[in-house]
Amino acid sequence: MAEKTKNKVKIKPLNNFAMLIAISVFEAVLAFSSASASKEFSFLMIGVFALFIALQWAYTAIFYFAFHRRNFELEFIAFFLCSIGLCIIGSIEPKDALKQLIMIIAGMLIFITLVFLLGDTDLCMKLRMPVAIVAVLALAATLVLGKEINGAKNWIVLGSFTIQPSELVKAMFIFVGSATLEKIQTTKNLWAFLGFVVVCIGSLFVMRDFGTALIFFVGFLILAFMNSGDIRTVIYSVGAGLLGSALIIRFKPYVTARFSVYRHVWENYNESGYQQTRVLVGLASGGLLGLGIGAGNVRYLWASTTDLIFGVICEEFGYIFGILTVLCFVGIAVSALINSVAAKSTFYSIAAVAGAGMLLFQTALNIFGITDVLPLTGVTLPFISQGGSSMMSCWAILAFIKASDVRTYNMNGGAKK
Repeated sequence: MAEKTKNKVKIKPLNNFAMLIAISVFEAVLAFSSASASKEFSFLMIGVFALFIALQWAYTAIFYFAFHRRNFELEFIAFFLCSIGLCIIGSIEPKDALKQLIMIIAGMLIFITLVFLLGDTDLCMKLRMPVAIVAVLALAATLVLGKEINGAKNWIVLGSFTIQPSELVKAMFIFVGSATLEKIQTTKNLWAFLGFVVVCIGSLFVMRDFGTALIFFVGFLILAFMNSGDIRTVIYSVGAGLLGSALIIRFKPYVTARFSVYRHVWENYNESGYQQTRVLVGLASGGLLGLGIGAGNVRYLWASTTDLIFGVICEEFGYIFGILTVLCFVGIAVSALINSVAAKSTFYSIAAVAGAGMLLFQTALNIFGITDVLPLTGVTLPFISQGGSSMMSCWAILAFIKASDVRTYNMNGGAKK
């Protein structure tokens, strides 16, 4: 009887290549839809999607046959989300889609490199201090050399090339926090990490990058809870955060001015509430199935391919597709939680949950910000919004979740402990 029960609950794993075929068909539809959205048919968009699809097949085939990996669920979710961004960006400006594809490739290279690096936990422990130093130097360079764009001094401009170091520091923050908390042996180490947290979040406040500062703070809360397992630690941390915020508001009143439009967008619908009110109208007009790619009005707003891109998705793809998009991020978070239970090291568990939590919180900030549920902070929608720094950061964070899955290293020798 026990044998029969065992056989009944056996679940056949998903066929990776069947899933990839389904994603490729979806992306082919997106390619022709985005190419047709312009006044003239864009063959560049067909080329961009053809290259992206080929890249996905090459990646899956190499790691399936050469490295004997069978767990590609996270990558497939990321491919799906990236394709939505490529479609919207390319339907507005095809040249920007090509730039976005280059950033996706850069992100995937970082992802692959990190997954191999994270396989050696001993090396990760040794690298935590150098990585922390690089992170602090990157933020310091932004404070000194940074250019203010859209109210936040968080960009470094090098000719025609711009980079947002705070996005790349997200992955470093998770790496340092997870490696430090996994191997805490002295109080000195803990205080050193707390100092690192204060420097990171404090620098972001000075830059006026409040959205990213909030994401870092949530990441710190998750790291603290994963290490202690005590809810009081989180409560104390939140209390300290609120006290710090109160002091900032007291001595930096311009902070509150940035959020003055919150819950008053309709009173200022042609001024400070212009974007959010138009997004809300677009959400209502899209309905369940959407107006079709290129048929919406949100795409004509400023920041339609960055901060407001979820509004474009709901208006042109529909509510149902918008919910599916959100569920993709939930799926990443659930995967991290499941992986963390069976992970071979505490380092993997802490890093995966912290990374997934930061991605999910960033998604919530973006979606709730443009719909006036939360103050608009100007953060991007992970994997979808236009932006190279953000794209590379998302793929880097995904590497922590991938590394926590015991199947990732089982077929090639296992991770070192």
